[in-house]
Amino acid sequence: MKIAILGSGGVGQDLGLGFIGLGHEVKMGSRDPQKKEIREWLVKAGPKASAGGFGEAAAFGDLAVLATQWSGTENALRLAGPANLAGKVVIDATNPLLFRPDAPPSLAIGGNDSAGEQVQRWLPGARVVKAFNSVNHAFMVHPSLPGGPPDMFLCGDDEAAKKEVSAICLAFGWGVIDMGGLEAARLLEPLALIYIRHAIRTGTWDYAFKLLKK
Repeated sequence: MKIAILGSGGVGQDLGLGFIGLGHEVKMGSRDPQKKEIREWLVKAGPKASAGGFGEAAAFGDLAVLATQWSGTENALRLAGPANLAGKVVIDATNPLLFRPDAPPSLAIGGNDSAGEQVQRWLPGARVVKAFNSVNHAFMVHPSLPGGPPDMFLCGDDEAAKKEVSAICLAFGWGVIDMGGLEAARLLEPLALIYIRHAIRTGTWDYAFKLLKK
């Protein structure tokens, strides 16, 4: 399968390496595909990796991962071209984080809306699944933690798309908790805030969530 990674930060780089590890081809999309961190990632990723503009990556991928900072997400999707993503599964790993001086992070969108739902409105023809937004990028692929495999919470309106993303999560070493329709992103994005605030208070990002069952 061909994978488009929209965004070149830690999330996009680590998930891209994870897909390559499964044998997929990956094209990373960026406003500047020649920048140093992408060139370095390409060397690390090997021959199945390439880079280009957002539109090139979106057209290339059979599946896309949205891994941009929230402030640049709308513009990135405009550059990617909604038509290039129509009919495709889009994994939304973003969080609508708002950063203010001398204050902990908060959400720019919340309550009766979410970033996941906004992404779906920007990409009306795509099949958006919210996932990979509630853990540090270093643990997104094959997380190794003393408590055993953690759980990835995901949601989306397309059942077939969720099954595809669930299979990816399982291949990456996660358990999967399906939270239902995309409106559940209103819960998963605050879950990311719980993760972030706990990490800031404790000084470690080395943990993940797990749903314990009887």
